[in-house]
Amino acid sequence: MKDAVALVQHATLGRAASDFLALTKPRLNLLVVATSGAGYYLGAPGRPELAAMIETIVGTALVAGGSAALNQVYERETDALMSRTRLRPLPAGRVSLLDATVFGLALSGAGLLLLALFANLLAFALAAVTLLVYVGIYTPMKRLSPAATYVGAIPGALPPVIGWVASHGTIGVGGVALFAIVLLWQIPHFMAIAWICRDDYGKAGFPMLPIIEPSGRRAARQALVYALALVPVSVVPTLAGTAGVMYAVLALPLGAALAWFAIRFAATRSDPDARRLFFGSIVYLPLLWVFMIWFKHS
Repeated sequence: MKDAVALVQHATLGRAASDFLALTKPRLNLLVVATSGAGYYLGAPGRPELAAMIETIVGTALVAGGSAALNQVYERETDALMSRTRLRPLPAGRVSLLDATVFGLALSGAGLLLLALFANLLAFALAAVTLLVYVGIYTPMKRLSPAATYVGAIPGALPPVIGWVASHGTIGVGGVALFAIVLLWQIPHFMAIAWICRDDYGKAGFPMLPIIEPSGRRAARQALVYALALVPVSVVPTLAGTAGVMYAVLALPLGAALAWFAIRFAATRSDPDARRLFFGSIVYLPLLWVFMIWFKHS
Protein backbone atom coordinates (compact mmCIF):
# COMPACT_ATOMS: atom_id res chain seq x y z
CA MET A 1 0.00 0.00 0.00
CA LYS A 2 2.79 2.38 0.92
CA ASP A 3 4.55 1.61 -2.36
CA ALA A 4 1.37 2.42 -4.30
CA VAL A 5 0.97 5.73 -2.47
CA ALA A 6 4.60 6.58 -3.13
CA LEU A 7 4.16 5.83 -6.82
CA VAL A 8 1.10 8.07 -7.00
CA GLN A 9 2.92 10.88 -5.19
CA HIS A 10 5.92 10.47 -7.49
CA ALA A 11 3.70 10.61 -10.58
CA THR A 12 1.89 13.67 -9.23
CA LEU A 13 5.17 15.46 -8.56
CA GLY A 14 6.37 14.53 -12.03
CA ARG A 15 3.26 15.98 -13.66
CA ALA A 16 3.54 19.15 -11.57
CA ALA A 17 7.20 19.58 -12.53
CA SER A 18 6.30 19.05 -16.19
CA ASP A 19 3.57 21.70 -15.97
CA PHE A 20 5.85 24.27 -14.37
CA LEU A 21 8.50 23.53 -16.98
CA ALA A 22 5.87 24.08 -19.68
CA LEU A 23 5.21 27.55 -18.24
CA THR A 24 8.76 28.53 -19.19
CA LYS A 25 8.18 27.63 -22.87
CA PRO A 26 11.26 25.37 -22.96
CA ARG A 27 11.56 25.26 -26.76
CA LEU A 28 11.72 29.04 -26.86
CA ASN A 29 14.12 29.04 -23.93
CA LEU A 30 16.39 26.66 -25.80
CA LEU A 31 16.82 29.38 -28.42
CA VAL A 32 17.54 31.90 -25.64
CA VAL A 33 20.20 29.64 -24.17
CA ALA A 34 21.81 29.12 -27.59
CA THR A 35 21.82 32.80 -28.58
CA SER A 36 23.01 34.11 -25.21
CA GLY A 37 25.80 31.51 -25.18
CA ALA A 38 26.78 32.41 -28.74
CA GLY A 39 26.77 36.09 -27.86
CA TYR A 40 29.02 35.46 -24.85
CA TYR A 41 31.47 33.43 -26.91
CA LEU A 42 31.60 35.97 -29.72
CA GLY A 43 32.01 38.92 -27.34
CA ALA A 44 34.92 37.41 -25.43
CA PRO A 45 38.27 38.84 -26.59
CA GLY A 46 39.95 35.47 -26.06
CA ARG A 47 38.88 32.07 -24.79
CA PRO A 48 35.68 32.61 -22.76
CA GLU A 49 35.64 31.70 -19.08
CA LEU A 50 33.34 28.67 -18.86
CA ALA A 51 31.92 29.31 -15.37
CA ALA A 52 31.08 32.94 -16.16
CA MET A 53 29.56 31.91 -19.48
CA ILE A 54 27.32 29.34 -17.78
CA GLU A 55 26.24 31.88 -15.15
CA THR A 56 25.26 34.33 -17.88
CA ILE A 57 23.37 31.71 -19.85
CA VAL A 58 21.50 30.47 -16.77
CA GLY A 59 20.64 34.01 -15.67
CA THR A 60 19.33 34.93 -19.12
CA ALA A 61 17.37 31.67 -19.38
CA LEU A 62 15.76 32.24 -15.98
CA VAL A 63 14.61 35.74 -16.97
CA ALA A 64 13.26 34.39 -20.26
CA GLY A 65 11.50 31.51 -18.50
CA GLY A 66 9.96 33.84 -15.94
CA SER A 67 8.82 36.19 -18.69
CA ALA A 68 7.18 33.28 -20.51
CA ALA A 69 5.34 32.22 -17.36
CA LEU A 70 4.06 35.76 -16.70
CA ASN A 71 3.03 36.00 -20.36
CA GLN A 72 0.91 32.88 -19.92
CA VAL A 73 -0.61 34.30 -16.74
CA TYR A 74 -1.79 37.31 -18.72
CA GLU A 75 -2.96 35.31 -21.74
CA ARG A 76 -4.62 32.41 -19.89
CA GLU A 77 -8.10 33.34 -21.18
CA THR A 78 -7.09 33.75 -24.81
CA ASP A 79 -4.94 30.61 -24.61
CA ALA A 80 -8.09 28.71 -23.68
CA LEU A 81 -9.67 29.77 -26.99
CA MET A 82 -6.92 28.49 -29.28
CA SER A 83 -6.43 24.86 -30.25
CA ARG A 84 -2.64 24.97 -29.97
CA THR A 85 -2.60 26.55 -26.50
CA ARG A 86 -5.78 25.39 -24.75
CA LEU A 87 -3.95 22.49 -23.06
CA ARG A 88 -1.32 24.71 -21.49
CA PRO A 89 -1.15 24.38 -17.68
CA LEU A 90 -3.13 27.54 -16.85
CA PRO A 91 -6.12 27.27 -19.22
CA ALA A 92 -6.30 23.53 -18.50
CA GLY A 93 -6.44 24.26 -14.77
CA ARG A 94 -3.40 22.18 -13.81
CA VAL A 95 -1.56 25.16 -12.30
CA SER A 96 -3.24 27.90 -10.26
CA LEU A 97 -3.02 31.57 -11.19
CA LEU A 98 -1.20 32.40 -7.93
CA ASP A 99 1.34 29.61 -8.30
CA ALA A 100 2.11 30.56 -11.90
CA THR A 101 2.52 34.24 -10.99
CA VAL A 102 4.82 33.52 -8.04
CA PHE A 103 6.79 31.08 -10.20
CA GLY A 104 7.24 33.62 -12.99
CA LEU A 105 8.29 36.40 -10.61
CA ALA A 106 10.69 34.10 -8.74
CA LEU A 107 12.39 32.90 -11.92
CA SER A 108 12.73 36.42 -13.31
CA GLY A 109 14.07 37.78 -10.04
CA ALA A 110 16.58 34.95 -9.70
CA GLY A 111 17.83 35.48 -13.23
CA LEU A 112 18.24 39.23 -12.77
CA LEU A 113 20.08 38.69 -9.48
CA LEU A 114 22.41 36.17 -11.07
CA LEU A 115 23.29 38.56 -13.89
CA ALA A 116 23.80 41.47 -11.49
CA LEU A 117 26.13 39.43 -9.25
CA PHE A 118 28.10 37.40 -11.76
CA ALA A 119 27.92 39.23 -15.12
CA ASN A 120 27.76 43.04 -15.08
CA LEU A 121 25.24 45.82 -14.63
CA LEU A 122 24.79 46.32 -18.37
CA ALA A 123 23.81 42.66 -18.82
CA PHE A 124 21.45 43.03 -15.86
CA ALA A 125 19.90 46.19 -17.37
CA LEU A 126 19.37 44.56 -20.77
CA ALA A 127 17.73 41.54 -19.13
CA ALA A 128 15.46 43.86 -17.15
CA VAL A 129 14.49 45.64 -20.37
CA THR A 130 13.76 42.25 -21.94
CA LEU A 131 11.41 41.37 -19.08
CA LEU A 132 9.65 44.74 -19.00
CA VAL A 133 9.11 45.02 -22.76
CA TYR A 134 7.98 41.41 -23.17
CA VAL A 135 5.59 41.30 -20.22
CA GLY A 136 4.65 44.95 -19.78
CA ILE A 137 4.35 46.15 -23.39
CA TYR A 138 4.32 43.30 -25.91
CA THR A 139 1.95 40.97 -24.06
CA PRO A 140 -0.94 43.44 -23.53
CA MET A 141 -0.29 45.04 -26.94
CA LYS A 142 -0.97 41.71 -28.72
CA ARG A 143 -4.69 42.22 -28.12
CA LEU A 144 -4.63 45.74 -29.52
CA SER A 145 -2.42 46.03 -32.59
CA PRO A 146 -0.49 43.99 -35.18
CA ALA A 147 2.46 46.25 -34.33
CA ALA A 148 2.94 44.06 -31.25
CA THR A 149 4.89 41.64 -33.46
CA TYR A 150 7.59 44.25 -34.04
CA VAL A 151 7.66 45.29 -30.38
CA GLY A 152 7.97 41.64 -29.36
CA ALA A 153 10.97 41.26 -31.66
CA ILE A 154 12.96 43.62 -29.40
CA PRO A 155 13.10 41.37 -26.30
CA GLY A 156 13.49 38.41 -28.63
CA ALA A 157 16.69 39.93 -30.03
CA LEU A 158 18.26 40.93 -26.70
CA PRO A 159 19.53 37.54 -25.34
CA PRO A 160 22.58 37.42 -27.65
CA VAL A 161 23.38 41.01 -26.68
CA ILE A 162 23.13 40.11 -22.99
CA GLY A 163 25.67 37.36 -23.58
CA TRP A 164 27.84 39.69 -25.65
CA VAL A 165 28.03 42.49 -23.04
CA ALA A 166 28.60 39.98 -20.24
CA SER A 167 31.91 39.00 -21.84
CA HIS A 168 32.72 42.11 -23.86
CA GLY A 169 31.75 44.82 -21.37
CA THR A 170 30.18 47.15 -23.95
CA ILE A 171 27.67 46.75 -26.77
CA GLY A 172 29.70 48.13 -29.69
CA VAL A 173 29.14 47.37 -33.37
CA GLY A 174 29.34 43.64 -32.77
CA GLY A 175 26.55 43.66 -30.22
CA VAL A 176 24.38 45.83 -32.44
CA ALA A 177 24.96 43.43 -35.35
CA LEU A 178 23.82 40.43 -33.30
CA PHE A 179 20.74 42.34 -32.18
CA ALA A 180 19.88 43.40 -35.74
CA ILE A 181 20.28 39.88 -37.14
CA VAL A 182 17.90 38.29 -34.63
CA LEU A 183 15.48 41.22 -34.85
CA LEU A 184 15.19 40.96 -38.64
CA TRP A 185 15.04 37.15 -38.56
CA GLN A 186 12.02 37.14 -36.26
CA ILE A 187 9.66 38.92 -38.67
CA PRO A 188 9.63 36.31 -41.48
CA HIS A 189 9.50 33.63 -38.79
CA PHE A 190 6.53 35.22 -36.99
CA MET A 191 4.67 36.12 -40.19
CA ALA A 192 4.84 32.49 -41.28
CA ILE A 193 3.45 31.42 -37.89
CA ALA A 194 0.74 34.09 -38.02
CA TRP A 195 -0.39 32.84 -41.43
CA ILE A 196 -0.33 29.15 -40.52
CA CYS A 197 -2.20 29.79 -37.23
CA ARG A 198 -4.48 32.56 -38.49
CA ASP A 199 -7.67 30.68 -37.62
CA ASP A 200 -6.52 30.16 -34.05
CA TYR A 201 -5.47 33.79 -33.67
CA GLY A 202 -8.83 34.85 -35.08
CA LYS A 203 -10.69 32.78 -32.45
CA ALA A 204 -8.72 34.48 -29.68
CA GLY A 205 -9.26 37.96 -31.13
CA PHE A 206 -5.58 38.75 -31.73
CA PRO A 207 -5.33 41.40 -34.50
CA MET A 208 -2.45 39.75 -36.36
CA LEU A 209 -1.79 40.96 -39.91
CA PRO A 210 -3.43 37.88 -41.53
CA ILE A 211 -6.53 38.59 -39.43
CA ILE A 212 -6.98 42.26 -40.22
CA GLU A 213 -5.95 41.73 -43.86
CA PRO A 214 -7.08 38.17 -44.77
CA SER A 215 -5.50 38.15 -48.23
CA GLY A 216 -2.10 37.91 -46.53
CA ARG A 217 -0.46 40.48 -48.79
CA ARG A 218 0.82 42.67 -45.96
CA ALA A 219 2.07 39.74 -43.89
CA ALA A 220 3.85 38.23 -46.89
CA ARG A 221 5.31 41.60 -47.89
CA GLN A 222 6.68 42.16 -44.38
CA ALA A 223 8.21 38.68 -44.36
CA LEU A 224 9.90 39.39 -47.69
CA VAL A 225 11.19 42.86 -46.80
CA TYR A 226 12.78 41.69 -43.56
CA ALA A 227 14.21 38.52 -45.11
CA LEU A 228 15.86 40.58 -47.85
CA ALA A 229 17.20 43.10 -45.34
CA LEU A 230 18.70 40.23 -43.36
CA VAL A 231 20.98 39.21 -46.22
CA PRO A 232 23.35 42.25 -46.09
CA VAL A 233 22.96 42.71 -42.32
CA SER A 234 24.06 39.12 -41.71
CA VAL A 235 27.58 39.92 -42.98
CA VAL A 236 28.10 42.88 -40.63
CA PRO A 237 29.84 40.63 -38.05
CA THR A 238 32.60 40.10 -40.62
CA LEU A 239 32.88 43.84 -41.27
CA ALA A 240 32.96 44.48 -37.52
CA GLY A 241 35.69 41.90 -36.95
CA THR A 242 33.44 39.63 -34.91
CA ALA A 243 33.63 36.79 -37.45
CA GLY A 244 35.97 35.94 -40.29
CA VAL A 245 35.56 36.16 -44.05
CA MET A 246 34.51 32.52 -44.36
CA TYR A 247 31.51 33.28 -42.19
CA ALA A 248 30.34 35.92 -44.68
CA VAL A 249 30.93 33.54 -47.59
CA LEU A 250 28.53 31.07 -45.98
CA ALA A 251 26.08 33.60 -44.52
CA LEU A 252 25.23 35.16 -47.88
CA PRO A 253 23.86 32.03 -49.62
CA LEU A 254 22.15 31.01 -46.39
CA GLY A 255 20.37 34.36 -46.28
CA ALA A 256 19.54 34.10 -49.98
CA ALA A 257 17.88 30.72 -49.34
CA LEU A 258 15.72 32.19 -46.57
CA ALA A 259 14.84 35.12 -48.83
CA TRP A 260 13.78 32.64 -51.54
CA PHE A 261 11.35 31.00 -49.12
CA ALA A 262 9.97 34.45 -48.32
CA ILE A 263 9.64 35.23 -52.05
CA ARG A 264 7.69 32.02 -52.57
CA PHE A 265 5.40 32.81 -49.65
CA ALA A 266 4.84 36.36 -50.95
CA ALA A 267 3.99 34.99 -54.39
CA THR A 268 1.54 32.27 -53.34
CA ARG A 269 0.48 33.08 -49.75
CA SER A 270 -0.20 29.37 -49.37
CA ASP A 271 0.04 27.25 -46.24
CA PRO A 272 2.74 24.96 -47.72
CA ASP A 273 4.95 27.92 -48.61
CA ALA A 274 4.35 29.48 -45.18
CA ARG A 275 5.48 26.21 -43.59
CA ARG A 276 8.58 26.14 -45.80
CA LEU A 277 9.41 29.66 -44.66
CA PHE A 278 8.79 28.69 -41.04
CA PHE A 279 11.00 25.60 -41.15
CA GLY A 280 13.58 27.44 -43.24
CA SER A 281 13.82 30.13 -40.57
CA ILE A 282 14.26 27.47 -37.87
CA VAL A 283 17.20 26.00 -39.80
CA TYR A 284 18.67 29.39 -40.75
CA LEU A 285 19.42 30.89 -37.34
CA PRO A 286 21.22 27.94 -35.69
CA LEU A 287 23.34 27.47 -38.81
CA LEU A 288 24.24 31.17 -38.82
CA TRP A 289 25.39 30.97 -35.19
CA VAL A 290 27.43 27.85 -35.93
CA PHE A 291 29.16 29.58 -38.86
CA MET A 292 29.78 32.71 -36.81
CA ILE A 293 31.31 30.79 -33.91
CA TRP A 294 33.28 28.36 -36.08
CA PHE A 295 34.81 31.13 -38.18
CA LYS A 296 35.25 33.68 -35.40
CA HIS A 297 38.96 33.95 -36.04
CA SER A 298 39.19 33.03 -39.75
